Amino acid sequence: MTYPARALRLAEAVLELSDTLDDDFDPAAHLSRLAGHCVDLLGAQAAGVTLAEPDGLPHPSPACAPEQEAAVRELLGADALAGPAREALATGRAVAGVRVTGTVAAARWPAFTALARRHGVTTAHAVPLRRLGTPVGALSVLTRSAPVDNDAAFAGALADAAAAGLDRHRAYAEQRDLARQLERALASRVRIEQAKGMLAERWGASPDTAFSVLRRYARSRRMPLDRVAGAVLARDLGDDLTPPGPSPSPSPAPDPAPSARP
Repeated sequence: MTYPARALRLAEAVLELSDTLDDDFDPAAHLSRLAGHCVDLLGAQAAGVTLAEPDGLPHPSPACAPEQEAAVRELLGADALAGPAREALATGRAVAGVRVTGTVAAARWPAFTALARRHGVTTAHAVPLRRLGTPVGALSVLTRSAPVDNDAAFAGALADAAAAGLDRHRAYAEQRDLARQLERALASRVRIEQAKGMLAERWGASPDTAFSVLRRYARSRRMPLDRVAGAVLARDLGDDLTPPGPSPSPSPAPDPAPSARP
């Protein structure tokens, strides 16, 4: 593939990886697409993502190009434990163009390089995926050829686009969830106000009195106030909800006993 053609394909891939404002967005599928683009654009034998989990340890992700799944799972496992991906996660810096056939790589990551050689891998790239500057994962690109100019830059651009896409979806999901919470809160408040008004009119009482009865009923039965209000509007409570009775009149004080005459 010529450089102009690769550059055009890279631009298309970056746009796709950045377009994550979708309710049906799947992070695993997103990372799988990232790996697939690396295999396609860089002529890689395999590619995949290692994610840093909350326990602080790197865990291989199943995201990879489907046709390379078995090899990628095995290679990523070794890479996550002690390989370029582990180093990229730890340092936040790319480890690009590593020749796994050399003695330096073998001394640095013996288990990973031995496995990579068995799978015919010649070169490895590892690029961190960052969130707010903190590495949260590492993209591994494993090829059977010698390093090619711009391969590392292309892998970095794809990793940055994928990480930005994840951040955009996270922010979108938070805003969407907040909007839904506010919508539910508003609908709940409207139901409570409607039920309060209905009871106040029915009983000839003040809205505050009706609200007090609603709240007392909800508390005594450990029910959400909104649920009680909905039952009032649906006329499902019947006589279970009763207006407050009139306050009892104070009893008259008894007449003082007549004093005895001397």
